[in-house]
Amino acid sequence: MLIAAQPTPAGGVATLRARLRDGKKALIEHFLQSRASAPAATRLVKQLTRHVDATLCDLWRNAGMPTGAALVAVGGYGRGELFPHSDVDVLVLLPDHLPGERLRGAASTDSMRASVEGFITACWDIGLEIGSSVRTVDECVAEARADVTVQTALLESRLICGTRRLYAHFKHATAAVMDPAAFYRAKTLELRQRHTKYEDTPYSLEPNCKESPGGLRDLQVVMWVARAAGLGRSWSELATNGLITPFEVKQLQRNEGTLKLIRARLHAIAGRREDRLVFDLQTAVAESFGYTASKAQRSSEVLMHRYYWAAKAVTQLNQILMLNIEERIAGNESPPMRVINERFLDRSGMLEVARDELYVEDPHAILETFLVYQQTAGIKGLSARTLRALYNARNVMDTRFRKDPANRALFMQILRQPQGITHAFRLMNQTSVLGRYLWVFRRIVGRMQHDLFHVYTVDQHILMVLRNVRRFFIADHAHEYPFCSQLASEWDKPEILYIAALFHDVAKGRGGDHSTLGGDEVRRFCREHGLPREDAALAEFLVRHHLTMSTVAQKEDLSDADVIRAFALKVGNVRRLTALYLLTVADIRGTSPKVWNAWKGKLLEDLYRRTLGALGGAKPNLDAETEARKQEARQILALHSALPGTEGPLWKTLELSYFVRHDATEIAWHARSLWRHIEGQVPVVRARPSPVGDGLQVLVYSPDRPDTFARICGYFDGAGFSIQDAKIHTSKTGYALDTFQIVKPGYEGDQASYRDLISLIEHQLAAALASTGPLPEPSRGRVSRRVKSFPILPRVSLRPDERAQRWLLSVSASDRSGLLYAVARVLAQHHVNLQLAKITTLGERVEDTFLVDGPVLQQTRAQLQIESELLDALAAPK
Repeated sequence: MLIAAQPTPAGGVATLRARLRDGKKALIEHFLQSRASAPAATRLVKQLTRHVDATLCDLWRNAGMPTGAALVAVGGYGRGELFPHSDVDVLVLLPDHLPGERLRGAASTDSMRASVEGFITACWDIGLEIGSSVRTVDECVAEARADVTVQTALLESRLICGTRRLYAHFKHATAAVMDPAAFYRAKTLELRQRHTKYEDTPYSLEPNCKESPGGLRDLQVVMWVARAAGLGRSWSELATNGLITPFEVKQLQRNEGTLKLIRARLHAIAGRREDRLVFDLQTAVAESFGYTASKAQRSSEVLMHRYYWAAKAVTQLNQILMLNIEERIAGNESPPMRVINERFLDRSGMLEVARDELYVEDPHAILETFLVYQQTAGIKGLSARTLRALYNARNVMDTRFRKDPANRALFMQILRQPQGITHAFRLMNQTSVLGRYLWVFRRIVGRMQHDLFHVYTVDQHILMVLRNVRRFFIADHAHEYPFCSQLASEWDKPEILYIAALFHDVAKGRGGDHSTLGGDEVRRFCREHGLPREDAALAEFLVRHHLTMSTVAQKEDLSDADVIRAFALKVGNVRRLTALYLLTVADIRGTSPKVWNAWKGKLLEDLYRRTLGALGGAKPNLDAETEARKQEARQILALHSALPGTEGPLWKTLELSYFVRHDATEIAWHARSLWRHIEGQVPVVRARPSPVGDGLQVLVYSPDRPDTFARICGYFDGAGFSIQDAKIHTSKTGYALDTFQIVKPGYEGDQASYRDLISLIEHQLAAALASTGPLPEPSRGRVSRRVKSFPILPRVSLRPDERAQRWLLSVSASDRSGLLYAVARVLAQHHVNLQLAKITTLGERVEDTFLVDGPVLQQTRAQLQIESELLDALAAPK
């Protein structure tokens, strides 16, 4: 006879639900109101665990569970660490047959199943969303053998209520199937996969404080493999067994406490299970710590700086402990070692200190570590013993250490090595040596850059730029930066560029101009490290002007001889120009994968080549230059079987500025596309795969109207295209001849689909230009989550150019769809003529520059009206 489980009475459900909810709420509110400290977070997770334990025990009893079953907490709940919105994972352990007991009958089994179902239903009824599994001991053993994830969950099990004898049998049976070596290997592979998933850095701008490298999971992995190997169940037990030092125990406890505190407050502030420190929540969490904003940094930056320092320490300690545990499990604590010198050994490809006290007894050996790492073939990393020695010797790296001439000479040797520079500096940063030796660098370790442009912390960005510069000098990477690699092959002192890379952003976050402050820092470094005066001056110039070349290339008219002349005057000579070009390319490419593109590369290269000509003493001869381009264009036309003179009718209508702004391939393409349409009244649109990078190049030829540019932008916006560049020209006969570089974000098509896209653009854009109706209202496109968290105040600047003949309009705002069309529409409504557009997208910020003219701009009141309307158009939607 089936005996149904007695459901929890309705009143009991309501009472338990209220008790669970109110108790949890009270604990969290008390936590938020208390001082933000690690002990407070530890108390909270333990109190929440006990609170849920008590509720589950009441439900267990109410469900009429048989005396032979047991309720077991597993996973994080099993550890006794229940964060405000963590999963509550439980195992309902059913008796199969304990040693010496008989199997139960079918009726009893049915009754037990009904009781279990009633228990789980009751949990959900009161709002306790448990993750549950129902297993016998034999089933647990079978699953543990097959799945290392199950092994991990069971490893941290804890009896909540029920039969202790069954739980003891379960612990013994599951422990018997544990293979420490196999478990270690599996958890190591899991760790690597997880790190890769979370960007392989503890410095992600929106890190997961549980799963990211340096997060709580890294500490949990250490404890799991240590438990599996029988080496200890706590940090103090690991210290007793000789795996960590008392100092490291304190560091582990302190940094684990910091991460737990941040995670607990993140859960409490978010009101849900949220382990990511997303931009939306960083400020609120920071303010709950009592952090406030200053002129130099936001409150969220203070919080993230604290998080990154903790994550960095956890990363270091995880590496040390995992290597030590691997040696214990594998039994290779004393492998044969090759002597490198009296201070260092080769331990199976890892650099090992000859004795634990080496760095304390001989501080010079600290920097020598990285020099030996660079110089010794076959060394692929630092051993656990070396990492530990470096970690424990941080206080040795004091002011006296930094001023020691021998150490300064060693540092310069590291910079001048022919190989291993990128890896050596990354290791130096990971082990805190770089920040201890370059104290100015220490200030930017883990510092965020909330500008929607950089995707790395300042120290990681600097090391990325150093890597990029280094790659210019490595033949294997010549295919990535062909022109840069060519220039680098002729450069005699790479260390000057490396120093400039290390210092170009080192003054970020202080307030003031970081380029100027960084220039002061690099000048001091060069003086202290004995660089020749000429080399020091070059390094200082590069740091002070590391933003200049990208600004000129992306915002000014490179066809203007005065622009080139002014830039050449600022640079001064070819050596400085080459160095600045190499640093600029490396800097932009080290900022964000989204920022660099082939079109920006072309702009920089064009600026370099034109400035090179100016520095060579040759005065710009536009007539000769354009004639050479025309001749090259004629040759290209001939290759396409165009009849002689095909270009004539079009070229007669074009000003000199057209030939200066376009290269020969574009000039030939235009002539070939338009020779039949010189005086036509129907708009002509032609498109082709861009000869520079991804996307398409689009030619528009149409009788000019004040709203032509606006209609083009409106079409591209509606069709989902992003405009990278626009060359605007009006012929002598009143025709607009505009060329656009466009991309479709996320579009990946083959040649056939590109042909379809080209055909679509040519047809639809021509139709849009032929329209005579009023310009539609711009869409108020949605802004991204990041932009909402860090909005940019829109800015508009309208000023006359140096000749007072045209006007420079600069706008900057948070990027969103429809933005360029909104700007173009305002200009069209005021009959402002567009001559040049420089479209610059920096991550999720736009900085566009337009060269404009028109009678209305001579009126002060009209200027103010245009600027006001532009600010309204740029404002982010509410």
